[in-house]
Amino acid sequence: MHNGRIVDEIEIDGLRLGKSPPIYLLMNKPRGVVTTASDEKGRETVYGLLGASWPWVGAVGRLDKASEGLLLLTNDSEWAARITDPASHLDKKYHVQVDCVADDSLLAKIIRECAGAEVTGSAAWAGREHLRAKAARLMRHGDKNSWLEITLDEGKNRQIRRLLEGLDVRVLRLVRVSIGPLVLGDLKKGATRELTPEEKRLIDTKIPKRGGP
Repeated sequence: MHNGRIVDEIEIDGLRLGKSPPIYLLMNKPRGVVTTASDEKGRETVYGLLGASWPWVGAVGRLDKASEGLLLLTNDSEWAARITDPASHLDKKYHVQVDCVADDSLLAKIIRECAGAEVTGSAAWAGREHLRAKAARLMRHGDKNSWLEITLDEGKNRQIRRLLEGLDVRVLRLVRVSIGPLVLGDLKKGATRELTPEEKRLIDTKIPKRGGP
């Protein structure tokens, strides 16, 4: 109740729900920006990029501070839960710059890890974990580094960084370029746009309804 009237509004995992119409946004998150609503270290957040032009929305999943690219935001918590549900198996593609020239031998090792081999990370990752990616390919390389495209259909914490670290490969940049049928395209860094009706329809065909098959 607010000022004598009932307000139909709750908040779940940072998503504030009410009677406002649903909003579905796509942002090109820059590197160095965090996805939390507020940050105790005073770092820039994605909400600072949104400004006051939008009602409250929450990030759908996370991109860590050092990662960049496609981030979805919404005030529709049910839709957000469907997107992040492991049962959806949505393909998420990342373009990853690594600190070495990826020859056929290294690419073969990455593909083997992508097939599901267990990876031992550094002490920072606290032990062994079964990590996998759906696919990986070499995009291009220079004299000292390479760009890979890695596809995930699951979302473990810092999965790509840990997977590559297990092969003694360091990630220089990590850019998420698509989630299912949604693509980053040429959206400028820090910019946000609404999903088109067709994009919303396409993504909805890929995610299971809550409680459904």
